Amino acid sequence: MKNILKKISLLSVSLTFTVLIISGCKNFLEVQPKSQISIADAFSNVANATNSIIGVYDELMGDNGYGIRINMYYPYDSDEIIVSGNIDNGRRGIGRYQLLLTNAELRNPFLQLYRGIEKANLCIEQIPMMALYTSGTDVEKKELRRLHGEALTLRAQFLFELIRNWGDVPAPFTPAYKQTDLFIPQVNRDETYVKLLDDLKTATDLVPWRTEAGIRNERITKGAVKALRAKLAMFRGGYALRSNGKMERNADYLTYIKIARDECADLLAKRTEHTLNPIFEDVWRKLTSFIYDPNGEIIFEVGAGGSNATSDSRMGNYNGPSVNAASRYGTGGGGLVALPNYFYAFDSTDTRRDVTVTNYAIAATNIKSLRRLGELTDGKFRKDWRVPLLPGTALNPGYNWPMIRFSDVLLMFAEADNEINGSPTAAAISAFEEVRKRAFTNKNSPAIGKTPTTKDGFFNAIVDERYLEFGSEGIRKFDLIRWNLLSTKIEDARTKIQLIRDSKGDYANVPRYIFWRNNGEEIQFLNSFYKTTALTTAPTGWTRLDWTQHLTTNLIDGVQLHLGMARLFVPGKSELFPFDQATVDAYQGKLKQNPGY
Repeated sequence: MKNILKKISLLSVSLTFTVLIISGCKNFLEVQPKSQISIADAFSNVANATNSIIGVYDELMGDNGYGIRINMYYPYDSDEIIVSGNIDNGRRGIGRYQLLLTNAELRNPFLQLYRGIEKANLCIEQIPMMALYTSGTDVEKKELRRLHGEALTLRAQFLFELIRNWGDVPAPFTPAYKQTDLFIPQVNRDETYVKLLDDLKTATDLVPWRTEAGIRNERITKGAVKALRAKLAMFRGGYALRSNGKMERNADYLTYIKIARDECADLLAKRTEHTLNPIFEDVWRKLTSFIYDPNGEIIFEVGAGGSNATSDSRMGNYNGPSVNAASRYGTGGGGLVALPNYFYAFDSTDTRRDVTVTNYAIAATNIKSLRRLGELTDGKFRKDWRVPLLPGTALNPGYNWPMIRFSDVLLMFAEADNEINGSPTAAAISAFEEVRKRAFTNKNSPAIGKTPTTKDGFFNAIVDERYLEFGSEGIRKFDLIRWNLLSTKIEDARTKIQLIRDSKGDYANVPRYIFWRNNGEEIQFLNSFYKTTALTTAPTGWTRLDWTQHLTTNLIDGVQLHLGMARLFVPGKSELFPFDQATVDAYQGKLKQNPGY
């Protein structure tokens, strides 16, 4: 729920990329502004400059931002979660990797990200030119420098999102009114990353730490800048699909892995600013209850509010467990499906399992019913956790989107340190184990396992731990791409689902049926998810659920689940989205399409 400041649109004389694309060849000087605020007025004092920066923040949220499409459509299908339903030329087309150039879900977020860049560019240009930037009071100069740093960071986030979805994209670093050609060429993403990393280094010195920032809100602080810089460096140092259709990693990758390691190390040394919440579930209970976490585990979150498609979020309404609109919780859920192999990737005592994956639906009577294994949903943003409740058919629960958490910093540090040193140091092992042990009530549980000490073994442990830690946070697919493992892990998931279906291999003890009944509104189980049972008929008072048995039927797109997930994924193509047809047409041959489209 947005705490930030009163939302306004940035000075509307700004000519955004949206207008440029839609207008085509129309003279942009003919476009009428939505208001008559001039650039000079918009940056005439600290208050107006602050409002301008809030206008940049606005482009993060809404249906075309991190309210649903960028964070709930774009990261799936992966080996953890897939989009529900049968293939179409919308969100399910994205999920199944049928990426047609006419898919409307590609265009609008693309335009919104560029609108954010244009607004940020104006702030980055204008704020340092303000007289108060150099000659104001100490308070005014400090606040204007913070605004400048926020603008640099927001522009980096917008461009990062464009790069990881579309690859080499046009990267404007000056406002549109200064560009002689509004349709600028694509730039090698490596060059863009270098520029953004430099910008973020500058921004680090401009923004305050969380504890220095005053009233808590969703504004960017130093920890967010450093964490984002680490993440961009990890991607710059990872694999990426190139224009030749090959997944490649640059020879200078260690330079950027070291940047990531150093930024994370700085954050690990500032535990009074950000640290782990000791209880994993509490992170999400606080988020869905709009309660501030004094641990600061969520380092940067995108504010949501306003109960509309442009400034609010759909988490809990679109995804999470299916909730009947007539229940006390209001409508919600069902847009994302947690895969059977993901459920069984968790140890039975891992507390993250029942937070990340939900196995129930809620009826109009508020009573829960058990879902089959192929119908499980994600759980971190569930509607029935919202405090206060939001009954009825409202589409916008108001949940903020967590952009980066401290557990991500710990695991990035561990991964980078291992890569640099050729094996995990004691510091890397400690960072890894801090995340892993948090997931278990018994910190000495054998289920925690022994941390590997070889480079490859530790890397594989990191791959697995990030899988368990960040389910449904829009991270997994992009991790797999930077590791060049997306194709491998999709096939691995298919194989595991088949083994679960057939009760073979590591899944030989997974039961065909689960027997359950209601205890009040909650669910009570007769048998375990991890042991076979001789029962085939439900005892009196119990209900039999076809837990794995139903995996033999056609669940999506007329095929079994393991065949339907990511069914049209093509290595060397599907790691990137295509540029939509309208954008290609507007560029009149000057935009190179991504490989395979």
